[in-house]
Amino acid sequence: MTIAVGEKLPSASFRIKTAEGVRSVNTEEFFGGRKVVLVGVPGAFTPTCSDNHLPGFLENAEALHARGVDEIAVVAVNDHHVMRAWEQASGAEGRIAFLADGNGEFTRAIGLDMDMSGGGLGVRARRFSMLVEDGVVRSLNLEEGRGVEATGAARMLEQV
Repeated sequence: MTIAVGEKLPSASFRIKTAEGVRSVNTEEFFGGRKVVLVGVPGAFTPTCSDNHLPGFLENAEALHARGVDEIAVVAVNDHHVMRAWEQASGAEGRIAFLADGNGEFTRAIGLDMDMSGGGLGVRARRFSMLVEDGVVRSLNLEEGRGVEATGAARMLEQV
C-alpha cells in the first residue's frame, strides 16, 4: 500500500557515500526535526532522471531553502557507489543529498516500488516527490506518465 499524506515514514536505512567514506543513516535520523523535500527516481544516470528531474531541483534549491526546506534529497534503488558518482557528475555535491536504497527496502516500505524487469532494470522506485516534516509526509506527488510534470521542482515550490 502506498504511503499517504499524514503518515510517518517507515523505519529504513540508506547508505550515503561521501569523501569521508560510506555511512548508514536511518529515516528517523535523516528526517527527524527537519523539513525535507524527497525526490524518488527510477534510477541514477537514467535520461529523464538526469536530464529533467534532478536539474530542476538543483536550479530551484535556493528557492526551496528560502521557503524553509532544510534539505533536498534524492533516493533511488541504486548502490551508494552509483549514487555518489551521479552526485559528482551532476554537480550536486553539497546541494542535494543522494540516498542509496540499494535493496529497495525503503521504496517497498512506502509502496512506491515498481517492476521494470521488462526493460532490464529490475525493481525500481516509481517517480515521486514528497515534502516530509519531522518524518511525516505533508505532500506526495506521483508521476502517472513520462516526464516530471507532477513531481518536478515547480510543483514542489507550490507546496512548501
